[in-house]
Formats: sequence, structure tokens, C-alpha cells
Amino acid sequence: MKKIIFTEKAPAPIGPYNQAVLKGDTLYTSGQIAINPTTGELVTTTIEIETEQVMQNMKAVLEA
Repeated sequence: MKKIIFTEKAPAPIGPYNQAVLKGDTLYTSGQIAINPTTGELVTTTIEIETEQVMQNMKAVLEA
């Protein structure tokens, strides 16, 4: 059985996919980009700040 993972603490998918899917002991993630989930704005300042936003989004999905 698979479980769809969704959290409002990360940006909603902008395509036909889920933030993550849990199947057994494996978590599949997809489509994480540097969108601030609070503002909905794409973070485009520096690669370091964009990467930090993606990692924050992934952390929110993993904690969901």
C-alpha cells in the first residue's frame, strides 16, 4: 500500500505529481524547487539561497 504525503509547509505541486509517496520503507520525492511556501514566490537571489529554500521544503515534506 502506498501513502501520499502532503504538507502545507512546503509548496504545493505545480504539476501532476505529489510532494512525496511512501511505499513500504521507501519515500519517493519529486518536484521540489525554490518556492517559498508562505509567499508562493520563486526564490531567485543566489544559488545558495535557492538551495537553502529547496532543503527547507524537503525537510517539511520529510517531517510530514
